Amino acid sequence: MLADLKPKVVSILDQSEKTVDERLASVCDLLRNSIPYYDWVGFYFRNGDKEELKLGPYAGEPTDHTIIPFGKGICGQVAVSNQNFVVPDVAAQDNYIACSITVKAEIVVPLFLNGENIGQIDIDSNTPDPFSEEDERFLEFVNEKVSQIL
Repeated sequence: MLADLKPKVVSILDQSEKTVDERLASVCDLLRNSIPYYDWVGFYFRNGDKEELKLGPYAGEPTDHTIIPFGKGICGQVAVSNQNFVVPDVAAQDNYIACSITVKAEIVVPLFLNGENIGQIDIDSNTPDPFSEEDERFLEFVNEKVSQIL
């Protein structure tokens, strides 16, 4: 299922007549609408030279978490660690920032440009423990393609 989405992601990102934010929003919509357990899909990017992330395009319920300090929550930890972070059960995470009471699991994959961690893709799921290594590889693919338009 995820492999089938790769050409669609590439096709969206290749639409150079659209802004980067429009293309990223379309990718978020595609993933949220195509993968049943992706309930919220969004990009966070480093906020200038500040040690914080700023919410970019997303698909799903609005969130209050538009700025996340480095080190805080799952997204903030990924900004520091440069590693994928898969959370099968958000209730078991001490440093979790709850966006919605319905969220059961989260996956965050860093986005690199020229070897530097400039942001991430963040997926929330209302399904307990839905993410596999296949999700990680797929989201790494998405971020690699996104970095080519930034």
